[in-house]
Amino acid sequence: MKPVAFDYEKPADLASAIAFLRRANGEAKVIAGGQSLGPMLNLRLAQPRLLVDVRGIAALNAVEASPDSTTIGAAVTHAAIEDGRIAGPIGGLLSHVAADIAYRAVRNRGTIGGSLAHADPAADWLTTLLLLDASVLIEGSGGRRTLPAAQLVTGPFQTNLAADEILVAVRIPNLSRAARWGYYKFCRKPGEFAEAIGAVLHDPERGVVRAAIGAIGGAPHIVVSAENLLNGGRTEAALHIVEEAGLAEDAYERQVHFVALQRAVRRLSEWRLK
Repeated sequence: MKPVAFDYEKPADLASAIAFLRRANGEAKVIAGGQSLGPMLNLRLAQPRLLVDVRGIAALNAVEASPDSTTIGAAVTHAAIEDGRIAGPIGGLLSHVAADIAYRAVRNRGTIGGSLAHADPAADWLTTLLLLDASVLIEGSGGRRTLPAAQLVTGPFQTNLAADEILVAVRIPNLSRAARWGYYKFCRKPGEFAEAIGAVLHDPERGVVRAAIGAIGGAPHIVVSAENLLNGGRTEAALHIVEEAGLAEDAYERQVHFVALQRAVRRLSEWRLK
């Protein structure tokens, strides 16, 4: 199939993009890389009257580092992150995650903000950024607001973004050099969306031990205090987390997410933030 007819605008700045969205009265879609929206248009799952292309907006392509956090523009591509665009303590983790997203052709176009705004439960960035306790910067007709990434997604493919709002950037708290991480994604074949994601972060200098289970049909399940995963009872702790995420009823889902989380914990000793 092919998309329904739509108008196309490529604004030079954020204010113009927001103005186009406001005038479209909910009948517009923002596009950057288009790696998810493109197929949805072709299948007519999305039928906007207007596409607003934000790829060329400089503010959405910037990366800024401060002593406390790193801010990544929403239009920064997976490939740029894979290739080391993000420096500092979180660079190793983000590069590792980006390198395993789909295929290089997709990573060349797909963007971190587009992935979050699309809110696919199986997407890598959704689980990763919740693990890192990131926040998102959102701008619309009512001004700019900051929202914890955990509050962005309200359900599968659903977010708190208003029709005239754009996800501008992602802000990630910096981690110490002592931080360790483990990330494991299970796919039936390379390039597919995940069937299970397990992720663990341990930053002893900041007193942080977080765990995440992704690809569970909704927003990832986050455990803020996951210290039990680091001690001798980690098998029982991992199983408890999986059941706490609501995966106890289906034997396959329970097992595959349990194994993904266990393997993420084992990788804590293999990976350190660069």
